Amino acid sequence: MSDIIPSSQIHAYQRQADQQRRDELIVSHLPLVKHVLGRIIGDTPPGVDVENLESAGVLGLVEAASKFDPARNAQFKTFAYLRIRGAIVDEMRRNSPLPQHVHAKLTAVRRAIRELPHPTTVEAIAAVTGLTEDEVTDTLAAERVTKTMSWEQTAEANGMEPTGVTEEPSAELERWEELQQLTDAIETLDPKERIAVTLYYREDMRLKEIAEVLKLSVSRVSRLLSKATFELGERLKALRNGALVS
Repeated sequence: MSDIIPSSQIHAYQRQADQQRRDELIVSHLPLVKHVLGRIIGDTPPGVDVENLESAGVLGLVEAASKFDPARNAQFKTFAYLRIRGAIVDEMRRNSPLPQHVHAKLTAVRRAIRELPHPTTVEAIAAVTGLTEDEVTDTLAAERVTKTMSWEQTAEANGMEPTGVTEEPSAELERWEELQQLTDAIETLDPKERIAVTLYYREDMRLKEIAEVLKLSVSRVSRLLSKATFELGERLKALRNGALVS
């Protein structure tokens, strides 16, 4: 009887093992924080405290490690990605409020999107608002910080959280059709936009790395992605609503 380990001691061992597992996950995935940060900001924007954003990403990683359930989620990296990204974006929202002139442009762009026939384009928005195409794409980039587009979550398969529940065949078919529509829509992009989107989403590259491949500035790559993201989203919405023949 003396060899029986008390349940309290067993629970203590389990807690210690769980803590060790969480610590190992955090330490081994710290580079993921820098990777996600590099995919969001590229070059350091003026006035942005990168160390603060990185700290926020680490906190997102710690939260992911605390909530990760190996029995429910396929891989820790896929589970942690969105939490790290979300923590960084939330910190950007809190500490980098949009200037008044950006709010004015955002209002004009949103109004144009509501009034123009869908699917609309950056060129059409620029013509209606009087803004340059670069101003429109910069405004859309600011919009992306405050609201992630639904197609982007579909494209970023590495950010989707497996539920551990087998989907119904109809749901699997719908997902396949949506991905096929996305693939077809990407083929309609200009060559540089198509390369940028492919490298960013499929190859999981940072903005600086894409800029080196395309021999463009990071700001130009960011604008290419903003334009492509918006127009792909418009095309997919139109396809879902039956307003566009694929």
